Amino acid sequence: MIESLLNYVVWDPNPAVFAGFERLRWYSLLFALGFIISQQFMVHFFRKEGHDETLVDKLTIYMVLATIIGARLGHVLFYEPEKYLSNPIDILKVWEGGLASHGAAIAILFALWLYAKRTPGQSYLWVVDRIVIVTAMTGALIRFGNLMNSEIGGKDTGSDFGFVYAWEAEDILATLRVPIESIDAYKPEDRQSELQNNGIVPLNIDLKIEKGSYSVDDLESTLRRDIKYALTQFNSSREYLAEPIEPPLNLTLTDKGDFYLATVKTFGRTKYPTQIYESLSYFAIFLVLFGIWNKYKERLPEGILLGLFLISVFGMRFIWEYFKAAQVDFEETMALNMGQILSIPLVIAGIILVIRALKNGLKPAKN
Repeated sequence: MIESLLNYVVWDPNPAVFAGFERLRWYSLLFALGFIISQQFMVHFFRKEGHDETLVDKLTIYMVLATIIGARLGHVLFYEPEKYLSNPIDILKVWEGGLASHGAAIAILFALWLYAKRTPGQSYLWVVDRIVIVTAMTGALIRFGNLMNSEIGGKDTGSDFGFVYAWEAEDILATLRVPIESIDAYKPEDRQSELQNNGIVPLNIDLKIEKGSYSVDDLESTLRRDIKYALTQFNSSREYLAEPIEPPLNLTLTDKGDFYLATVKTFGRTKYPTQIYESLSYFAIFLVLFGIWNKYKERLPEGILLGLFLISVFGMRFIWEYFKAAQVDFEETMALNMGQILSIPLVIAGIILVIRALKNGLKPAKN
């Protein structure tokens, strides 16, 4: 039992916060929550260092617009320029996904320059040093939102350890031409003997089906045909599951009185849960940066927190990219993917900022 708990996890949360109300998704909620919490932290920073707290509202507007616009344009320009430039109206469809953190970082730095330029008494680096603290926290929440969306996952682990992302398959099965009440994918405890430590692991899918005009034989025939097709012919199914093409579907149909229960015994692919790796990394960076600010506050040399942020966030991003699946096809042939290439100059800029700040040293304490 303990061994089964320590290997793979079947991950299939509904991306919607409330079932049946698909417009409110965990990703959107956590994205918005990041900005709300960040605003309160910035009020705290301004208050402790003697700045006008009302300026935080103005700063928040700059941040929100820069994050959304920059992240969207970053994805468009860095990852899929041909697709979006041939259909420019699709650039506005943010709800369909496609945001790049590197684009957001560049846009935020530019927006904060505009803010500082128009705000007397606050230098550019002073503002950015405080912003990066809450940006790390927001990044942690956004990556957790990616996890709830079952997106931006990792490569195959090639072992019995990892996450099996089952939501895409469940979403496809929900479109079958039978009256399905619920679908549940899970790790079967009675199939541990089938583990071969090759990244292909047992996965069961239960479909609760309303009783209608179907005979049991007709229903089973329909399910065998349609489920087999759904698990083997869709790209997302092949990416996350490992249903063999040739053998007949391993399906058991049981009459439960008020409904039928169809149990499909198939296989999933274990993936690295890179969303968790990144989320925890960013949260740890947030704690470190906040701890440094809390100790020194206005004595900090300008640029030190920004430099540490760039080194740590994009340094970790460079590492985690080795475990992440390619976001677009052209990355498959690259020695370093686009995320890693874009991280290198940001890490170098961070090193320069830290060296410069250390040379300046701490500012004298105010009496």
